[in-house]
Amino acid sequence: MTQNRLTPSDLTEAVWRVSSHSGGQGECVEVADDVPGIVPVRDSKRPTGPVLGFGPDAWGAFLDHLR
Repeated sequence: MTQNRLTPSDLTEAVWRVSSHSGGQGECVEVADDVPGIVPVRDSKRPTGPVLGFGPDAWGAFLDHLR
């Protein structure tokens, strides 16, 4: 199985957004919607920290579960 790994250089042009449920506190997750084929997610308190990458179907299932 081949595993694709995100690197910081893959995300230099990513546009991150903070969850609207963070209440303006900035202590939530950030998601980049503009990366083809993957949904990168990071901790808003650690923008240079690790990034988790989810497939679009897995991310959609996660959001459906939250609703």
